[in-house]
Amino acid sequence: MNQNFASLPILILLQLQVTFAWGEEMDTKEVSYFVDKQRGWFWYEVSPEPVKKHRSEPAPEPPKPTPTDQETTQNQSTAVASQPKPFTPAESKPLSSEWLKQNMERYLNQAIDDPTQENVAAFYYLQRVMMDKAERFTNAARYVVMSDPQLDETVRRPVATFAANEANHQASLMAEKALKEIAAQAGILFFFRSDCPFCHLQAPILSMLENAYGFKIYPVSLDGLPMPNGLFSQFKRDQGQAAMLGVEQTPALFLMKPPRQIVPLAQGALSLEEVTGRILLAAKEAGWIAHSQYQTAQGIRSTPMLLPTTGSISPSAAQDPLSLIQALQQSAQFGGVR
Repeated sequence: MNQNFASLPILILLQLQVTFAWGEEMDTKEVSYFVDKQRGWFWYEVSPEPVKKHRSEPAPEPPKPTPTDQETTQNQSTAVASQPKPFTPAESKPLSSEWLKQNMERYLNQAIDDPTQENVAAFYYLQRVMMDKAERFTNAARYVVMSDPQLDETVRRPVATFAANEANHQASLMAEKALKEIAAQAGILFFFRSDCPFCHLQAPILSMLENAYGFKIYPVSLDGLPMPNGLFSQFKRDQGQAAMLGVEQTPALFLMKPPRQIVPLAQGALSLEEVTGRILLAAKEAGWIAHSQYQTAQGIRSTPMLLPTTGSISPSAAQDPLSLIQALQQSAQFGGVR
């Protein structure tokens, strides 16, 4: 009895080892007896060796075609063309304006990359040359302009404050005179809608234009209704006139001179100054007032204008400065100014 109890731990230990062995066998990827019992116990069955996966080698690249001599020459030419061109002496004369334009950046880059005293000084000396040339040109230009009334802009429009104020006063007088002359021969065609708020704002300005210069206003209602402010209550209903004149927006204004001359002024609200300015321009373009009269109304003195026609100056004259000046002066005398 004592011997049986003494051998009991040994039996338990052997049973645990067998149990662990079965567990390991169940965990392995090999098929065990309990899964595939028809095979029985194959104690001496040799497990097959695992199949080694061979890496597929990439296919060899096809050989690149050898460029021909012509392609090689073209590639070399393209590479050379894409590279910055080395500095070569310019054909223009040294220190001329063309030479300075071509070389100033090169001298600046050279001074930045290698700032030796000589490189930096060379760049600043060239810069001084350019500044002195510019000053000499400015003085010569001022003298030329002040010596020729056709080039001096102060002849057309003074710069001094007292003279500019007088020019503005003269312009106001001439504009008033011209507007009254236009009003004596032309009226304002006014298209509106009763529900157009901009038409309601435009109507008082047209009333001022009527009272100040004598323009006759011809109101036309697109919807056949009057404006709520009561202005221009004696209106006409649109009978297709708006479509014939291309009216798309209101208020629409046209300068109308009997019997059949109609000039558009605006399709939108304008201030009094804008309306009078457009009336003067339209009258000048229509030939109702002289060009000199229009210039004076703009505060500009009437002077000849340089308006040469295309081809009026020969190529040989254009190459010689004196011949070019004479040809342009002649075009100012005979230039067409309305």
